[in-house]
Amino acid sequence: MKLALLGYGKMGKTIERLATEAGHEVVYAAGSDFERGTLTDADAAIEFSVPEVAVENISRCLKEGMPVVSGTTGWLKDYEKVLKLCEARNGSFIYASNFSVGVNLFFNLNEHLAKLMAPWKEYEASIEEIHHIQKKDAPSGTAITLAEGIIENSELDGWVLDKEAENKLSITAKREGDVKGTHRIDYQSKIDTISIIHEAHGREGFAKGAILAAEWLKDKKGVHSMKEVLGLDTK
Repeated sequence: MKLALLGYGKMGKTIERLATEAGHEVVYAAGSDFERGTLTDADAAIEFSVPEVAVENISRCLKEGMPVVSGTTGWLKDYEKVLKLCEARNGSFIYASNFSVGVNLFFNLNEHLAKLMAPWKEYEASIEEIHHIQKKDAPSGTAITLAEGIIENSELDGWVLDKEAENKLSITAKREGDVKGTHRIDYQSKIDTISIIHEAHGREGFAKGAILAAEWLKDKKGVHSMKEVLGLDTK
């Protein structure tokens, strides 16, 4: 498969290395001050840039009829705009706050645990996420997805960042060193605490998942999800 990479930072370079090792060819790559190759030569695009240019990158691919998977977080205020463009262009699109296979299994585990905990009102849920100091958005997209999984399966009516509020899920966001990504869910009562945790050891998991999504999306149309890619969609 011929791939285009929009965003050529640490994630883009990791994706290029792993894609090449898997037998794919990167025919286009572009970053903030870098461009190589021709976008329209690609079979699919992988977009890992920054929030300020993500919508522009995704829109460019959709207008070219290019299947695109995006792992950039922090731009979701424009998500509906992108969905409408995808529909208008009969395009192919996957957005995921996290493409890691392990994290997507963790998402499902989080939803299942939230359903189990829902009747037990003495437990208070909370989320803690830790990332490297260069990460611009807080909370992380992964933490927001985890929060949505809890809120949809409980009586909570939203989340708050770095504070507590009545009937809200508290998310704590920390930025430390070069932490690749750690997410912890706690259900705490006066008697005990139940916790689940996912810790990324590197960027390879995110990159491999994005490549897997691009392979899966290549000949499909519409807006899809990592649940579909991994066969976790039970609806």
